[in-house]
Amino acid sequence: MRYIRPLLLIASNSSIAHRQDTITPNHQNTIISGMAQDTPKHVRSTPVARVVCHIDREELYTDLEARIQYLQSFLDFSAADIAALTSGARYIQQLIPAIVNIVYRKLLMYDITARAFTTRSTSYSGSMEDEEHLSEDAPQVRHRKLFLRGYLMKLCSDPTSMEFWEYLNKVGMMHVGQGRQHPLHIEYIHIGVCLGYMQDIIFEALLSHPKLKMDKKIALIKAIGKVLWIQNDLFAKWYVRDGEEFLNQQEKIEVEQEGYLFGKKIINTTEEGQAAGAETSVEEAKCPFTGASPADKTEEPAN
Repeated sequence: MRYIRPLLLIASNSSIAHRQDTITPNHQNTIISGMAQDTPKHVRSTPVARVVCHIDREELYTDLEARIQYLQSFLDFSAADIAALTSGARYIQQLIPAIVNIVYRKLLMYDITARAFTTRSTSYSGSMEDEEHLSEDAPQVRHRKLFLRGYLMKLCSDPTSMEFWEYLNKVGMMHVGQGRQHPLHIEYIHIGVCLGYMQDIIFEALLSHPKLKMDKKIALIKAIGKVLWIQNDLFAKWYVRDGEEFLNQQEKIEVEQEGYLFGKKIINTTEEGQAAGAETSVEEAKCPFTGASPADKTEEPAN
């Protein structure tokens, strides 16, 4: 995938120079008098040079790859972030069982979010429980947990593949009743706050992880934060009305089963399959939420 990046050629005191166009003469004198006396005069008077990267507005709404490139560029999502995600994937994977349980416990705390598990407007077709008696062990909740586990595992896969971002976009689409045989409608307020809650869980766990040096924690938190904010946009694009004049030019939506992308199954939705995948990709370890096990006492050397 191509990574575009707008270049802003800014002098060291460019913020002062930029403000001189809009502030009053008295304020300007105050600001300049506060600068170091040996600052060259041309730094304060020369206009700031900048190069503007053109973004085609229509492409943002009709070309997913162009939209992803713009988001990555604006967020400075770079090779360093990819390296951090690749090297830190196993730490995220270790958190997945705890994240899933904590998130669904939170969703069941509120009737408005628990309501999604008691409606048949989802792909689940098994037995149902009354909303008031719904528990984490209810069949439909266990069913949804499998998909969240699969989704989080996908976040730990290759972000250089367009399929990675196409699936994140499809996750957004499926929550507005499109692309599914049994439509699911979740209002955006619940989507946004749930993403924020998951981010908080992940960040806290990584910051308190006993095996990671601080530089690796910072790099991984920055990288996963950017991915989650791109995911947030790929949710929001299906809810907001921006760019609706280009609606007829967007790709036709194909109805598929959950866990599929363009006819290919990319999310494992069986407990046995997920367990097997975890065994091959993640070493058996105590959850970082509860501290280190004896084998976790040594830290990795910082690069």
